[in-house]
Amino acid sequence: MIFTKVYSLKKQKAYITLYYLDDFSLGEIAEEFEVSRQAVYDNIKRTEESLENYENKLGMLEKYTRREDLLQKLSKILENEPFYDKNIDLLLKELKEID
Repeated sequence: MIFTKVYSLKKQKAYITLYYLDDFSLGEIAEEFEVSRQAVYDNIKRTEESLENYENKLGMLEKYTRREDLLQKLSKILENEPFYDKNIDLLLKELKEID
């Protein structure tokens, strides 16, 4: 059971990577894995739905966007303040690099 799940996850990752990052067509992926185009399409759609469900539950994109907005606002405020300090700049840079 675990082996099947791991294999399935690797296949999902491969399909998504080939489709979105390497710009393969459904037909090219199907040929590579010796499955039908429909099987590739279904797998990609299920994976997208699964990723969207995780994103909805975790809210990572929303949190990332909010953090970036706040960091930009903070940076602008600090640039205009007379007490601006290089240490603050270093901390802001470190915060930005976390994501």
